[in-house]
Amino acid sequence: MPMIRPLLSAAGLCLSLSLPAQALDLESMSDGDRALLRDEIRAYILDNPEIIMEAVAVLEQRQSQQQSQAGIDLVKVNADALFSDPASWVGGNPEGDITLVEFMDYRCSYCRRAHDEVAGLLEKDGNIRFIVKEFPILGDESVLASRFAIATLQVAGDDAYKSVHDALMTYTGAMNDTGFGRLADTLGLDANKIISKMNSDAVDKVIADNHALGQRLAISGTPSFVMGDQMLRGYLPQDAMQEIANEIRAN
Repeated sequence: MPMIRPLLSAAGLCLSLSLPAQALDLESMSDGDRALLRDEIRAYILDNPEIIMEAVAVLEQRQSQQQSQAGIDLVKVNADALFSDPASWVGGNPEGDITLVEFMDYRCSYCRRAHDEVAGLLEKDGNIRFIVKEFPILGDESVLASRFAIATLQVAGDDAYKSVHDALMTYTGAMNDTGFGRLADTLGLDANKIISKMNSDAVDKVIADNHALGQRLAISGTPSFVMGDQMLRGYLPQDAMQEIANEIRAN
């Protein structure tokens, strides 16, 4: 029976049969050779268990790279809808060198946490353009809140939208016409005009377009972000977002 010995290379674990002038053909091996090969592999792994963690690390790195590249490709294909949609509110520094897009839901607890983190980032950095994508996915009340915010933007403009957007992030009242009317009155807005706009075709289109965009980007939860050409899925603290912005600028 030919001898079988393990060989370790820089690329990982290699096994070689000492079969003269023959390539390793697992299908043509005898039962005895198969058993010996299995024993050699098992013994090598038991003697060198760290190679399992090395293999896992390599796999995770490859998967992360693949996911990052897939995200970059999705952002590139959908760049116009992400960065140039006239129906979306734009804040931060409109002339900033990096654009941050957030897909959010007013009833999402992590969106509420992220709101303060994003505000801190925009204030501290000062060179980030910020776009909000109303992306209600947590039920009827989420949809109503987004309808109210979008209607505010369409009826009363950017400043009014920001006031409503910020207020809804901490709002605990009823998500209905009465609650929205009180909120609008508190902010000095025309409640009747805004509420009458909530179920319009124009508002329907914004929500439908955002949901279609989210589907193309494989977004299934909120908050989700796009910064530059990168997809960032889930809540991120201010420091982490700043680090990513710095890396984008450096590259």
